[in-house]
Amino acid sequence: MKMSKQFPLNALRVFEAAARLGSFTKAGNELGMTQTAVSYQIKLIEESVGEPLFLRRPRQIALTEVGQRLAPKVTEAFELMQEAVASARGDAASALLISSTATFASQWLARHIGTFQLAQPNMAVRLSANDAMIDFSKEAVDVAIRSGLGVWPGLVSHRLMKVEFTPMLSPALAATIGGVNEPRDLLKLRIIDPQDRWWPQWFRAAGVHDADLDGRVPTRLGAQSFEAGAAIAGQGVAILTPQFYTDDVALGRLYQPFDLRGSDGHDYWLVYPHARRNVPKIRNFCDWILSEFNQDCGA
Repeated sequence: MKMSKQFPLNALRVFEAAARLGSFTKAGNELGMTQTAVSYQIKLIEESVGEPLFLRRPRQIALTEVGQRLAPKVTEAFELMQEAVASARGDAASALLISSTATFASQWLARHIGTFQLAQPNMAVRLSANDAMIDFSKEAVDVAIRSGLGVWPGLVSHRLMKVEFTPMLSPALAATIGGVNEPRDLLKLRIIDPQDRWWPQWFRAAGVHDADLDGRVPTRLGAQSFEAGAAIAGQGVAILTPQFYTDDVALGRLYQPFDLRGSDGHDYWLVYPHARRNVPKIRNFCDWILSEFNQDCGA
């Protein structure tokens, strides 16, 4: 693969956008360029490389083998340049921007982040609680807490905790039906969010294969922490991650009637761009949060 000494930087930016978005049109929209201009810039870089980078197909493009090798390196290079500019402004070291699912933010992170701030007194911490999956290339976020299987291209992933689920309710609500003695008793009560994918999995594991969840009125509160609040108020039975509610159980606000817990493989993960893995503030946060879970951030 031949490459000229004068490598077109603007063409590299166009190539990075087209490779990431999988479309010349979308790349043009993001960069404020026409599709013709995008095609021209791609042609310049292909001439510089000496190899085609995209396979042109009707209404779609695909990276060639050479393009697949080049794309992640170009993306990392631009991320490093952005980080260098931010560091020159003095912004990068002074604030850590965290995106987290609402439940993890309220039930764990908000209760522990103070110890990180004590260890890093000069760093401002900004937390955004949102269950939407953020795009690191488009949003000003340093690290994120995600729920999933732990495989996201271009990102470093560290498992924080295994997510389990089980029905929980207030003791007062259980008393209204003479107690919850077997799994089927739960069906006598209002189920909070019966459309949650965890419910049928748990009932099947408990030996209840005819739970009529589809016939119940759907109640979607948007986050597990809100469902827990409704359960504490006696509004129904919620299926929750019990690790988050040990204090509520100890105080008698919530009750876990059965030891049976389910898991669908979607755990909580700390993630951040691979290209920024050695940024000091990200490294410091990684070291801190993994130590809280008795783990090591690694190399």
